[in-house]
Amino acid sequence: MSRHWIDYPATDLRIDPDRTIAILPTAAVEQHGPHLPVGVDTMINQGLCDLLAERCPETLDIRLLPVMAVGKSNEHLWAPGTLTLTAETALRAWTEIGLSVARAGVRKMLILNSHGGNADLISIVSRELRVRAGMYCVRMGWGAGGIPDGLFGAQELAQGIHGGDNETSLMLHFRPETVDMSKAEDFRWSHSQGDIPPVGAIAHGWIASDVHPAGVAGEAHLATADKGRVTAEHYVRQVIDVLDQITVQDISGYAPVPDPFR
Repeated sequence: MSRHWIDYPATDLRIDPDRTIAILPTAAVEQHGPHLPVGVDTMINQGLCDLLAERCPETLDIRLLPVMAVGKSNEHLWAPGTLTLTAETALRAWTEIGLSVARAGVRKMLILNSHGGNADLISIVSRELRVRAGMYCVRMGWGAGGIPDGLFGAQELAQGIHGGDNETSLMLHFRPETVDMSKAEDFRWSHSQGDIPPVGAIAHGWIASDVHPAGVAGEAHLATADKGRVTAEHYVRQVIDVLDQITVQDISGYAPVPDPFR
């Protein structure tokens, strides 16, 4: 049985409304500094989805949708090569894809994200699909359950938000030919101690060059392919655990919510 939505004939989707889970991977095409290609988020998401398809047990009925390569990346517009949708366009497009999935009979969905700039949008999309289609839609980022213990240093854990050790290691594992480690540095945040940070419960709106002039943040110079391999396997196990929970979720009471003002 294929794990990919696009492999099925329209007449043979074989949807089980209680068990079939559509997976929508959301990514980005944007600058990642001098050592990485602009396709990092898309390449990592595709690599992880491919690994998920290999590792996913037969007890789970998943249908991987095509990776949404272009996301909301206007925090990187200052750099050539960045492609972006507006927040409004991405929100509408991903919601409409979810509604198309629902029309095929799927009632459970997982949005798997590899780009921080999409995080707020996929939260809105998941709720729109609950309201408009009565779907049970979970959203998460790859690695939302944490990274492997002892693999990355304290600085990377605190500051590695874009193109650092984590992402560079994953790229060395999945697409090593695209990485130039001679240009990988210790990219430390340029903001001062005590300033409101760019991420966290209290954070400021930022563009990548606010964090570092090269648009990178993290210990990219420490990256290895082995770290990437271990991280990828760890992330996929986390997602399989979430898929197990989605599979057993009772959605018998889920239905679209009528809008009384329409």
